[in-house]
Amino acid sequence: MSSADFTYDHVGATREPGFCPPGFHPMRVRTRIGEGEEVFRRAAQALLTWELHRELGVGVDTTAERAAPDVDVTITLAGVVRAPCRVVWTVEEHRRAGWAYGTLAGHPESGEESFVVDRTGDGTVWLTVSAFSRPARWYSRAGGPATRGLQHAYARRCGKVLRRLATRGVEED
Repeated sequence: MSSADFTYDHVGATREPGFCPPGFHPMRVRTRIGEGEEVFRRAAQALLTWELHRELGVGVDTTAERAAPDVDVTITLAGVVRAPCRVVWTVEEHRRAGWAYGTLAGHPESGEESFVVDRTGDGTVWLTVSAFSRPARWYSRAGGPATRGLQHAYARRCGKVLRRLATRGVEED
């Protein structure tokens, strides 16, 4: 993977909890999804196969059926705003699954965003959406703090939608 294709340095840095490069705005939104192995399995599957993003109502154009390093994905908002990205890392472990993508030329922001589902020792399943970003286009700069507010709202919506997908028809312990 060539970091020259990305619109920022520190490619892959969302693996480091709390890291935010100078000049970028950090974001971390954690949402409780549910309880148990079945909820975790369903949440991980929905996350890794783009189902979560499709259920959010955004356009998803990708070069692969599952998130994997070097997979390109373009998210389209309202059929107008195109956000080209590339997956920079993935994780699939017994209690943790997810991925991160970084921005490519044409994206309204510059930075990286990760989506990770984890199952804690007590069986609780969480989605954590973490990012560092800064405006890359005139309209995202013009939006100022409202643009960051929309990013936080999107992350919260990810949690609500994933909760619905992962718990539908599942009885919690």
